[in-house]
Amino acid sequence: MNNKQIAELFIEQHVLQPSQADDVLHEADLNGKTIAQAMVDGGFVDELGFYQTIADGLGTEFVDLAEKEIAPEILRLIPSGLARLHRALPIGISGNTLSVALVDPLDLRAAEDLRFALGKDVDVVVAPAEQIEDRIKQFYGTDTSSMEEILKQLGEAGGLLQLREGDGTAAVEAEANATPIIRFVDLILYQAIQDRASDIHFEPFENEFKIRYRVDGALYEMSPPPRHLALPVISRVKVMANMNIAERRLPQDGRIQKNIAGRHIDLRVSTLPTQFGESLVLRVLDRSTVNLDLEMLGMPDYIHEYLLELIQRPNGIFIATGPTGSGKTTTLYSCLRKINTIDSKLLTAEEPVEYDLEGIVQVPVNEAIGLTFARVLRAFLRQDPDRIMVGETRDLETAQIAIQASLTGHLVFTTLHTNDAAGAVTRLIDMGVEPFLISSTLEAVLGQRLLRSICRQCHAAYQPNEALLEEAGISRRDIGEKQFYYGKGCDACNNTGYKGRKGIYELMKITDPLRELINERAPTVTLKQKAVELGMVTLRQDGLRSIFAGDTTIEEVLKYT
Repeated sequence: MNNKQIAELFIEQHVLQPSQADDVLHEADLNGKTIAQAMVDGGFVDELGFYQTIADGLGTEFVDLAEKEIAPEILRLIPSGLARLHRALPIGISGNTLSVALVDPLDLRAAEDLRFALGKDVDVVVAPAEQIEDRIKQFYGTDTSSMEEILKQLGEAGGLLQLREGDGTAAVEAEANATPIIRFVDLILYQAIQDRASDIHFEPFENEFKIRYRVDGALYEMSPPPRHLALPVISRVKVMANMNIAERRLPQDGRIQKNIAGRHIDLRVSTLPTQFGESLVLRVLDRSTVNLDLEMLGMPDYIHEYLLELIQRPNGIFIATGPTGSGKTTTLYSCLRKINTIDSKLLTAEEPVEYDLEGIVQVPVNEAIGLTFARVLRAFLRQDPDRIMVGETRDLETAQIAIQASLTGHLVFTTLHTNDAAGAVTRLIDMGVEPFLISSTLEAVLGQRLLRSICRQCHAAYQPNEALLEEAGISRRDIGEKQFYYGKGCDACNNTGYKGRKGIYELMKITDPLRELINERAPTVTLKQKAVELGMVTLRQDGLRSIFAGDTTIEEVLKYT
């Protein structure tokens, strides 16, 4: 339930006036309160009254769980994995209708998923969210027990789940919609979200079926399910993404939007035909974990201040560069959010649109129908924009239109895939852009990487060996009293020693000496040397700053710079 929906429901029930609803929403937003807390503090309603009003608005029953005992046979009607995934608690049953208290009673999709997985009608009732969460923790086991329970069910259904690559579409679809398969896939998604995974890989091989998660840039393998489950599991994901399950010879793309563990998750699905079946990757876009706030990106102060000044300029081109998954799009989104005011028109062309930004017109590029970056960008110029973001400059035509947009009074943000900031200029020249056009429009290039952060729960000081220091270019004299840290490994970080990621950056400001070198078609090395002479801090040097601050390890900096 988002706060706005709840406020509207309370206005309909005549508990709040529209002006009071605005005050409550502002209070919740300003002080980080829940809307229930803001209403209780404002004296509009008590806690039980809050949930009673929601129940009245939905035309359902309110249940105070503090005064209710739930029989064990009722609790067994929803398996533990499913209960935690949808944050659902069974309350009672009448005929074929199961009464379920949901933490989010407005989540129609959760009710529909439960109805489908359980084969019963589901009647949603309202109860205080904290009471539901407490009862779920109390009554249902751990993640591992529910995974074992589902794998056992799959083992029991083994005779039924024996699809082969040649089986018809109807058989595949029936199997993909089998209850154990639905629960298994739901639990994999739930576990991945709990572990903060950015990607989930389903990979069929000749004799095994691997499932791996990428967390903080590193891949970890789950205990593999039986090989014969590859086809039904992958088909289940394709059904969820509205993809063609009969087509297994061509790559396909799809999208799943789902509420998982109370968070709105967007999953990008991509399939690839291999010799042992389809390999499938889910890209996880979790809006609740991404902070699109420029101040929260951990940039050095001088880069942050320069960017604040740069994004207010009337025209020019700003490039964020680095490999895939280095946080370029997040940086550009954060810049756009900063300048997303009522008096400026912002347009973005992306493939695909990763996060919805309110007040910004976002266009998904679709190469399959000829809607390329260049074509979208050309249309943008007729839409009277002030600032434009182009997801990626990958060909001469896109680069030329971006330059044309800059010359006609627009500020253009874009990304390139290069190893460092200086390489961006050479890449544009290689594409065929005239150097004088680059030097007259380019304002700055920001190179970046994401390094894993040391886990705060288990970090410990140590002395690195001479060989490692030499490789990083650190002398004993530079160290002085500074400490080096590493993560020992604990439950909080899955025994990896790392938790979360932080950025390292290099900012190349395009000044007159650099413009002269660009016009002379100077190589990357020369541009980089000149930028360093003029004060640019390289990625490696910024990595050393992170090491000495105790944020990351020497190994991480050497791996990525």
